[in-house]
Amino acid sequence: MGDGVVDNNGGVQGCQLVTPWNMSISSGHTLLRDPRHNKGLAFTERERHAHYLTGLLPPIISTQELQEKKVMQMIRQYEVPLQRYIAMIDLQERNERLFYKILIDHVEELLPVVYTPTVGEACQKFGSIFRRPQGLYISLKDKGQVLEVLRNWPERNIEVIVVTDGERILGLGDLGCQGMGIPVGKLSLYTALGGVRPSACLPITVDVGTNNQKLLDDEFYIGLKQNRARGEEYDELLEEFMKAVKINYGEKILIQFEDFANHNAFSLLNRYRTTHLVFNDDIQGTASVVLSGLLSALKLLGGTLSDHTFLFLGAGEAGTGIAELIALQISKKTGTSIEEARKKIWLVDSKGLVVSSRKESLPHFKLPWAHEHEPIGNLLEAVKDIKPSVLIGTSGVGRQFTQEVIEAMSSINEKPLIMALSNPTSQAECTAEEAYTWSKGKAIFASGSPFNPVTYEDKVFVPGQANNAYIFPGFGLGLIMCGATRVHDDLLLAASEGLASQVTDENYAKGIIFPPFSSIRNISAHIAAKVADKAYELGLASLQPRPNDLVKFAESCMYSPVYPIYR
Repeated sequence: MGDGVVDNNGGVQGCQLVTPWNMSISSGHTLLRDPRHNKGLAFTERERHAHYLTGLLPPIISTQELQEKKVMQMIRQYEVPLQRYIAMIDLQERNERLFYKILIDHVEELLPVVYTPTVGEACQKFGSIFRRPQGLYISLKDKGQVLEVLRNWPERNIEVIVVTDGERILGLGDLGCQGMGIPVGKLSLYTALGGVRPSACLPITVDVGTNNQKLLDDEFYIGLKQNRARGEEYDELLEEFMKAVKINYGEKILIQFEDFANHNAFSLLNRYRTTHLVFNDDIQGTASVVLSGLLSALKLLGGTLSDHTFLFLGAGEAGTGIAELIALQISKKTGTSIEEARKKIWLVDSKGLVVSSRKESLPHFKLPWAHEHEPIGNLLEAVKDIKPSVLIGTSGVGRQFTQEVIEAMSSINEKPLIMALSNPTSQAECTAEEAYTWSKGKAIFASGSPFNPVTYEDKVFVPGQANNAYIFPGFGLGLIMCGATRVHDDLLLAASEGLASQVTDENYAKGIIFPPFSSIRNISAHIAAKVADKAYELGLASLQPRPNDLVKFAESCMYSPVYPIYR
């Protein structure tokens, strides 16, 4: 990040505030069409005269606060979530600072609009609601010239890229090029929740086709109309992309892989984790936020992590990523081997319990979890036999935690921890109401998508949300602000501990194992500080000297959406 480089968007770069008169901005009609600098009716008299805006705006001079009030009134009038999503995207494309101020100030209300679950529907209908391109599209047609395509992006000081190939969007499957809604949404949260400058963020979709026949037949589909490339053709394009990114943006560019199918997600992470600063939110981000929930839940459950038994429904990239991070934490705290720690963790996939007798047919990422046990064909029997204290759903299939399963967990445990993590809401393994009702109020519940509070026998239960948005913005900020060169698993553990430390006694009294999103920027600053501290300890940080107070340093690095004053 350097020692204070001038940022032409009026934010913070190198953790130094930029005075408005150092900025070069456009004037007149062009300024009103520039979302980064446009203030709408909030331009002052002096600014209107200086930048040739007189007559181009009505005479009234507004404030950003009044603009915020007006936009929120408009958004709340929409009853359909997708309409709210479109209104927010329109605002982002018109007035970037107002978009982020509103998102920061109303994060609990608007997070489900710009992120899961609404972003899933937006991706499904992306071709129909497509208005103005956001991000960069790299397709098979660009093979051999990916570097030239990257150079078409107007910003040069990129610090984080979120990239997808659209093959596994949330729990919705292959959405091809229309998966762009995910990188766009994720990077909006990098800015709103983690304070990373919008101009430093680049959403990218790598379009290699789609196997979704419905999209291929859709006249409004915006991607390549061909089946997905596989094998060598796919690998060569991704290899060219990764090399081009490093050439164009340098060694410290953070590349976040997002919503790749299992077979590619694991191979890409393993292939590039030693040569690039890469992070897979589905594998590592999900694991970190869930581990944080488990660490904080110990205050309610009692004991240590190694005292508990974990059963997963779902053995894909999310499930195995979470399981591995839990095992790593147990191993570090107990001094046992990672192999020994894994024995506390069991996985159920579509064919039943993952056991050693199935090894010959299992993909490589499930092999560490194939323990010695008789085959079990379904989740309910696995719960009865394994007797887990923690049940975690990452199956991507809704309503798999049936009444019988929840009742079985409740008969085994005084306080069963139920985590229904699949997104969007329709794919959650059970609802909050089902968990609390079927457990007769005994369950501690968390989900991937938000659920409203539930009243059971005159007691109000507030479900926790194990949302990756708790982790990746602060984690990314921590990597960027210390100039990290690689992601080490210990950085993920540090992020988990940082998030767990922000849960208060007041939260625990309500059965909540995650802190409220209303304080997310403060949470992100603490996570960033923990991550940076561990990076310095491991020798992975390049920014020297090390700041004395990493929390204050993180806060000073955060982008502010407040309007600057133009000379």
